[in-house]
Amino acid sequence: MYLWVCKIKHTTFNHLKIMYNRLISFANLEEDSVFLFGARQTGKSTLLQVRYPDAIYYDLLERSTFERLQRNPALLEQELSVLPNDTLVIIDELPLMPILLDQVHRLIVRKNMRFILTGSSARKLKRQGVNTLGGRAMIRTLYPLVSAEIPDFELNRAINQGLLPRHYMAKPAVARERLKAYISVYLKEEIKAESLVRNLQTFNRFLEVAALTNGEMVNYSNIASDCGIDNKTVKEYFAILEETHIGYMIPAYQKVVKRKLRQSPRFYYFDVAIPNYLLSRHNLQPGSADFGHAFEHLLIQELIAYMGYHQYENQLSYWHTYQDQEVDAILGDAQVAIEFKSTTEVQKRHLSGLKAFKDEHPDARLIVVSLDERRRLLGDIEIIPAAEFLQDLWADKIYTQD
Repeated sequence: MYLWVCKIKHTTFNHLKIMYNRLISFANLEEDSVFLFGARQTGKSTLLQVRYPDAIYYDLLERSTFERLQRNPALLEQELSVLPNDTLVIIDELPLMPILLDQVHRLIVRKNMRFILTGSSARKLKRQGVNTLGGRAMIRTLYPLVSAEIPDFELNRAINQGLLPRHYMAKPAVARERLKAYISVYLKEEIKAESLVRNLQTFNRFLEVAALTNGEMVNYSNIASDCGIDNKTVKEYFAILEETHIGYMIPAYQKVVKRKLRQSPRFYYFDVAIPNYLLSRHNLQPGSADFGHAFEHLLIQELIAYMGYHQYENQLSYWHTYQDQEVDAILGDAQVAIEFKSTTEVQKRHLSGLKAFKDEHPDARLIVVSLDERRRLLGDIEIIPAAEFLQDLWADKIYTQD
């Protein structure tokens, strides 16, 4: 699948210029408009300004623009009506003023204008029943940076500091301060300003408990008990994280062959640095349990982005039996089964989950991603160093849709 390559300059703490090759498909933009969603600071605005420098641009985070259109939303249609047909228009942070969608819809129909409409949250659009353009806009998500977008990608840096552009290349202390501010801004702007929850203190506690269970099967009752709230509220809080692109639920693989399978989803924050900060994890080093959790999270994060950019919907899951045999990632309908082990030498004792899965799905490709120095075979299981796995993933050598 063809992915646009958009080179974005980013200034690091040592004033070097880093070129981030953002990978995202805007295929068919000549014919369709786009909703571009993604968490704050993933780089949506910078991507579009560099990729489409000649587009007409409305930034609703700019106070004067917001206030002008809030007073008179009809100005948008009046201003754009004088421009040529097929003009490309970018409206940044459109969910701040969803009423503009009615005018966007008319301009698409009457003048064949094309729009890219960005936002950090789809929640308002989903919950308020606003005009969603009648299927005239594609939906795309911009994820944090991925390994294939970063020259000289450093696995340990990514595990410790995450892959938000402003955080990845910062000094460790600076990255932690930026992450602290990021979470505070998220709570203030995405939760308090939109009145999504009544009790911010309880929600803050929920964020910490969600970090403790990050990468594990979600047990709503246990989380509710830890937070002092009911199951319904916990489910609503998780829905908030998903709809604001702060977290993802990975479903359980459900095709039962011999063994009865667990059905609860697993939750992951959208960036490994979020649970790192919430759990006070820093300076993670190979060999520790915390490093192992972050190692798995980072690789799941890359798989989520890969599947998203390639439009492979509902093709990432995990496998867990009632006998506690498990596989971290299943791609497609059991085409590929992947375990993540942060050991420097994978041994036979690490393979029980994959072997159990192979017993039920004999045609599956079996992979362990590890910190081994060299790629090798252990029986019919491929042992692939993490850096090589990521290279193969983005070169479409691990999985392609049938």
